[in-house]
Amino acid sequence: MPKLKPGTIVPTRDEDEAISRGIAADPDTYELSAADLKQMKKIGRPKAEVTKERITIRLSPDVVEAFKASGAGWQTRIDTALKDWLKTHRLT
Repeated sequence: MPKLKPGTIVPTRDEDEAISRGIAADPDTYELSAADLKQMKKIGRPKAEVTKERITIRLSPDVVEAFKASGAGWQTRIDTALKDWLKTHRLT
């Protein structure tokens, strides 16, 4: 059994049996089998059509601060700004 977080409440045997009886009595639910759980782990998150490359880049603190101040998604906005810049500039 994995290590539990502090404060985790584990049901007693009687409580666990009552939970199992409740599951069995409910026609809208069922207990997952080991095969069901294994299949669910395989599914995972769908693959993106286009994946981005993870890199490390050094930027000026004021640039990072300005983008971070714009809120969540700031890294995507940097990517968009660089794409827009490439539309009007040539790299030589």
